[in-house]
Amino acid sequence: MNRIKQKSGTERNWWKYLLAAVILIIYLLPVYVVVVMSLKPMTDHTSRLLPPVEIYLENYLKVFKNSNILNAMKNSLIITVGTVAIVVIAGCLAAYPIARNKGRLGRAVKIFVLGVMMVPGMSMVVGVYSTLVSIHAISTYWGIILVSAAFGLPFSIYMYSNFIAAIPDTLDEAAAIDGADVLTIFFKIIFPQLKPVTVSVLLMQGVSTWNEYGYSLYILQKPDMYNVTLTVKQFFGEQLKDLNGAAASAAVAIIPVIIIYLFLQKYFVKGAIDSAVKG
Repeated sequence: MNRIKQKSGTERNWWKYLLAAVILIIYLLPVYVVVVMSLKPMTDHTSRLLPPVEIYLENYLKVFKNSNILNAMKNSLIITVGTVAIVVIAGCLAAYPIARNKGRLGRAVKIFVLGVMMVPGMSMVVGVYSTLVSIHAISTYWGIILVSAAFGLPFSIYMYSNFIAAIPDTLDEAAAIDGADVLTIFFKIIFPQLKPVTVSVLLMQGVSTWNEYGYSLYILQKPDMYNVTLTVKQFFGEQLKDLNGAAASAAVAIIPVIIIYLFLQKYFVKGAIDSAVKG
């Protein structure tokens, strides 16, 4: 009987599985095209959707010999780790008082944070760039880290504030009665419960920073400071556009992101769902 009910439920929801399959294909298709192109020579003009007739690894050898991909990955790693550290630490510390303030001020600050999230980052490129020039932050790690963290903090604060708001205030009150100060309450009681949302913020901000191109193009002007996206761009010159080499470079660049996501996907899904529901 249960099997019959389960089967009928599956038949009623067939369109959901179809929709999920279509969405999955849309997301995986660019990755598939990148991998296929990276395994083809430049002389292969067959469809990019067709797999290679023979595996051509010269594109990958070219990436490691002629491009500075390893140094670029090191730069991207430093920038990503620095940005994520600021976004996580500053984001959760700022979200705690916002979530605990149930009055108009707390709601006003949260609305302001949401409003800042709606502003396109590239619309402020002139002001940001001129400021970085004046403080000598061009082609420095700390310059691009501060910019990336500034644009990532609103989303981090929003995620953390939704999650913290669902944690009962009675925990704070009980700890305060026992003599704990605000920082002790946060780091001993609140922060340990933020693991799922922290992983979500870490992954989303990490991927965003790793793939950042717009501000990196203006800030990271020295070749030895290039990140992975700027290194991939080098395959597109005025005289020659090496799409296959660029595809191989992009394939190498996305490997660390995929590995980290596979290890943390369980916490990422849980944190994203919990933050959305608790918001």
